[in-house]
Formats: sequence, C-alpha cells, structure tokens
Amino acid sequence: MERARPGTTRRRFLKGAALAAVPYALLPDARAGAVAQSDDYPTAEWQPASTSNYTVSSRPSAYPIDYVIIHVTQETYSDTLAIFQNSKKKVSAHYVVRSADGYIAQCVREANIAWHAGNWDYNTRSIGIEHEGWVDKPAYFTNAMYEQSARLTAAICAKYGIPKDREHIIGHYEVPGTDHTDPGPYWDWTRYIRLVNFA
Repeated sequence: MERARPGTTRRRFLKGAALAAVPYALLPDARAGAVAQSDDYPTAEWQPASTSNYTVSSRPSAYPIDYVIIHVTQETYSDTLAIFQNSKKKVSAHYVVRSADGYIAQCVREANIAWHAGNWDYNTRSIGIEHEGWVDKPAYFTNAMYEQSARLTAAICAKYGIPKDREHIIGHYEVPGTDHTDPGPYWDWTRYIRLVNFA
C-alpha cells in the first residue's frame, strides 16, 4: 500500500508561522561567548577602563609616542581590570598581561592617554603595559607572559617607530619623579629586550 505523501497541511502551516513569530530576543545569541577584541592589537581582549581614568586624545598627532613603559600590577589580573574600571581610582594602563598564559587585555585605546606613569609628560608620550604579579615574586614572570608581552611591545614599537632598546622601553621606576619600583629586580630586561627584537 502506498503511503500518503506529506503535504502542506493547515497544521504544518500554522506551526511554521508560529516559529517565525518567535521574537529574536528569545532565541540564543549567535555571538554568545564571543569576546570583544581590541582595535589596536587584535589578539587582545577589549576590557575598557572607566572614562574617568584616562584622557581622550588623538595620539600620535596630538603627542608623539616615544616610550613603552613596563609595569607590574601588585594585584591579580582580574583585580587590576576592576581597578581600571572603577571611576574613583584615577588610574589606568593601555594593556594588562596575565601571568599564567600571557593573555592580554586592552583597557585604553592607544590614541588616548592612560594614567599610568605618574608623570603627565611621560603619560602623553607612552604606552603603558601592566603585568600581573608582584615585584618580589619572580614566579609571576612566566615564559608566556614574557613572550606575549614582548610581541605586544614589538608591535607597538613597529607601529610608532619606537626603537626597540632600553632607552625607549623603560620600567616605571625610570620615569622621572616616580616613587614606584616596578617592574622590580626580578624582571629580566636582557631577556625581554631580546624577545622584543626577535618578535
């Protein structure tokens, strides 16, 4: 006996119409779990600082970018991001590098002036990179952190024509007028500059 072929029945038609009427807001977002990426450094995640914690600018036309300043957070990665997002803190850096895997977050666009150096002139002319950890705990300075940070610094140097040397890639402690000691005595400058130059 031949089976009846399924046709377009009234029931099927109504079922299709009902599905078409489901609001898109009730359907799962195709982008669920997607991470906003940085416009300046595509492998970085965009984690914006509060607009109260940096100065909007149009660098490098407003100010030349001559330095990369290396910092150590004295906080965890997540706490550092929370501090930069807290409008009362009045501090930020362009990037934060996580210790365990070198994962990078960007918090301030490179065109804007992050408040990281404690010296307005240096803030206007630099990109600040924070590294998760403490100056007296060298275990935080992992291979992954060094390698990913060096790639970031190399990209910044290439973009702005910054020489890849210790006169232009400096520690926070080298900023005039600072009372900070980071990145501290355990930061391996020789290794870092070598990685920047080979990135």
